[in-house]
Amino acid sequence: MNKLGIIAGNGVFPIEVAKTLGRNGIKLIAVAHLNETRPELERIVDQITWIKVGELQKIVDTFKHAGVSEAAMAGGISRARLVDSFAPDARALKMLAGLARFSDDSVLRGVAREVESEGIRMIDPVPLIPEMLARAGLLAGPEPAEKHARDLELAFAVARQIGAFDVGQTVAVRDGVVAAVEAVEGTDAALRRAAALVGKGLAIAKAAKPGQDMRFDRPAIGPATIQLLAEIGAAVLGIEAGVTLILERERTLELASASGVSVIGHG
Repeated sequence: MNKLGIIAGNGVFPIEVAKTLGRNGIKLIAVAHLNETRPELERIVDQITWIKVGELQKIVDTFKHAGVSEAAMAGGISRARLVDSFAPDARALKMLAGLARFSDDSVLRGVAREVESEGIRMIDPVPLIPEMLARAGLLAGPEPAEKHARDLELAFAVARQIGAFDVGQTVAVRDGVVAAVEAVEGTDAALRRAAALVGKGLAIAKAAKPGQDMRFDRPAIGPATIQLLAEIGAAVLGIEAGVTLILERERTLELASASGVSVIGHG
């Protein structure tokens, strides 16, 4: 591969993908979302086009004009942005009208089908940067207490059940009680709510949804995740080994150890 299209969303993931692939000599053609994608991406990629959320035809046109044959999605779009800045073009409206369900997964698959219909294959970028994935076992922090390990197993069991309904990826448990499941409010709000309800000592699981298409939406943690867990006094965070991305890996794990938060690669 010598050229890759990137559909960039929010967060640090598009930045890390671009930096790593750029160092490997891959020419990067990015389509970035206004008010979502970090502006610094512009300094890393070879070409960038800024669009509003929903400008599907512009994505296709940018990649075709640049001669892109493979593309990847990196980073998400906040659900709040879909409320205040969604500007679907005619192609996006037609695609959305054909969906049986307006869920995250179905919309992303719909976008992928439209791009692939133009001869541009959508790929998962993570196999190109495997060092970003969590490994199994204790990754940072102290060995969790037995009660926290039990709570973590329950959290993963619940996370896999709610994931089947496209509800969310994160579940918080304390002393055998499910304190919160992530829904439309997002991970941070769900965890703050859990801590407000049951206090410190939460065990938190973050898991991919069953059948989740890893080309579009992988579970991920980063420094901000650990800072929040330290703020609410969480005890342990479990993430799926071989599936979950650890963004800014060294800093993330150092923060966890310094904060006394156990990070476990589960599975």
